[in-house]
Amino acid sequence: MAERTESNQTVPPEGQPARGRPRDAERDRALLAATLQVLQESGYGGLTTAAVAKRAGVSTATLYRRWRSKEDLVVGTAVSWASDLGPQPDTGSLRGDLAVLLRDKAETLEGPGGRLLHILIGEAAHNEALARVLDSAIVQPVRDRAAEVVRRAVARGDIPPLEDAHVLADLVVGSMVSRLFLTPDVTYQGATDGPTSGEAAISELLPFLLRALGAQPG
Repeated sequence: MAERTESNQTVPPEGQPARGRPRDAERDRALLAATLQVLQESGYGGLTTAAVAKRAGVSTATLYRRWRSKEDLVVGTAVSWASDLGPQPDTGSLRGDLAVLLRDKAETLEGPGGRLLHILIGEAAHNEALARVLDSAIVQPVRDRAAEVVRRAVARGDIPPLEDAHVLADLVVGSMVSRLFLTPDVTYQGATDGPTSGEAAISELLPFLLRALGAQPG
């Protein structure tokens, strides 16, 4: 059966395509950007689809043709803003591969995707759907890339084999989130003539990760 939204709009059951005209990519982008803005201002609890639609300059009917509910909208925004890491480039060394991985993660966390992640981490603790999307859209791509970094390093003889190659991703994600979200060094905030927080975190974490993997940092 169809369900009704907070604006009393009837939407199709999950898995059925919405009827009507093809989706407008520009309106999609406007709605996703508006969702991020409202989340930043009001948090997840204060976000409503009506507020997002008004901010994007569209009707709630337009929004509901794209997302069935507030939760679906937020999940879609998280997926949209998560950086597409793509294939891990082979730099020819473990140090180089780790530096690229850390740099990509820092750029994600310091950009719109990171601001959204910061907002949703607390909500995901008691919202299973959000927890799943954060894992699949943000954590799992890093785990896959990290595992590839480890496999190449082992094949080159840079490090001994690891029982679980994905453990590197846990170190990368955990340390970068902690460094950029929980304990940012205030001396780097807003600096114009020095390293950003992400760059500072990379320089601090790279030698540690090399040692943790059994490689020489030098």
